[in-house]
Amino acid sequence: MRIRGGRTRMAHSDPGTDDPLALRGVVPPTITAFRDDESVDYETTADHARFVVDRGVHGVFPLGTNGEFPLLTGEERRRVVECVVDEVGGEVPVIAGVGAPSTRETVAHAEHADSVGADGVVVVTPYYYPIDRDAALFHYRRIASAVDLPIYVYHIPSKTGTELSLETLAELAEIDAIAGVKDSSKDVPWLAQAADAHPELTFLAGSDSLLETGLEVGCSGLVSAVANVFPALVVDLYESYDDGDDARVRELQSHVFAVRDAFKSGGAYMSGVKTALRLRGFDAGPLRSPLRLKDDDATATFRAELEDLELL
Repeated sequence: MRIRGGRTRMAHSDPGTDDPLALRGVVPPTITAFRDDESVDYETTADHARFVVDRGVHGVFPLGTNGEFPLLTGEERRRVVECVVDEVGGEVPVIAGVGAPSTRETVAHAEHADSVGADGVVVVTPYYYPIDRDAALFHYRRIASAVDLPIYVYHIPSKTGTELSLETLAELAEIDAIAGVKDSSKDVPWLAQAADAHPELTFLAGSDSLLETGLEVGCSGLVSAVANVFPALVVDLYESYDDGDDARVRELQSHVFAVRDAFKSGGAYMSGVKTALRLRGFDAGPLRSPLRLKDDDATATFRAELEDLELL
């Protein structure tokens, strides 16, 4: 327990009491690597999971947004989970993204992840068609009945069109298999209230802009795109928070803000992730079309920004 501003706080929020994996720390949403023809490079995809694990992260989340999962076929998704589990399974928890627009497809992905040794599954709320409370409950109950794995609800209403109310979350929390929430809503009051109401669930902060804030309001872990490229930076932030070094945490969050801004300049955020990896000497190939890497001019500017931040 630490003293901060005259009040006591725990060094970090604990994982949920109903989370069998007790997820905590830095859990990058690892990338899917492609060859120049945009076919999946499974060996390099596994190598990236190894890259972040060897630099101190506490778990990996293949087939999140950074894994470009909506752009992959079902077979490609299955093989990505297999190669990541084969590479780092047993060393850190592997929580596989299995979400899809339909319940049927989501169940199939979850069953496969279970069969190949994933430790848990991350289930984004179904996207394209917004769903109501009853549909959300049906969806997650159906997945829970199909697999014997902890389920982490992925809440990202800006991409799915579905925002879970606190009341709906309370009903979801009653499903035995629901172990936590990966929240990318950037709605801090929602996250704070959800974490306060549900100590049985693990909460994972899903935005690099809210790493420190997420830890403050009840998250035990950080799903960070920056950690895909600079894992030690985000691990240092988490461990500094754990140590009660508030000045260091604030300094590192400011550093992450600057990296995040650089990632977003001259192209989509994900282009920053793969371009930065290439600048670090880890070539994960292109993004799958229609996404694209930064062009030469944007890359030159980006390199200079990362050098100014002393990251290259």
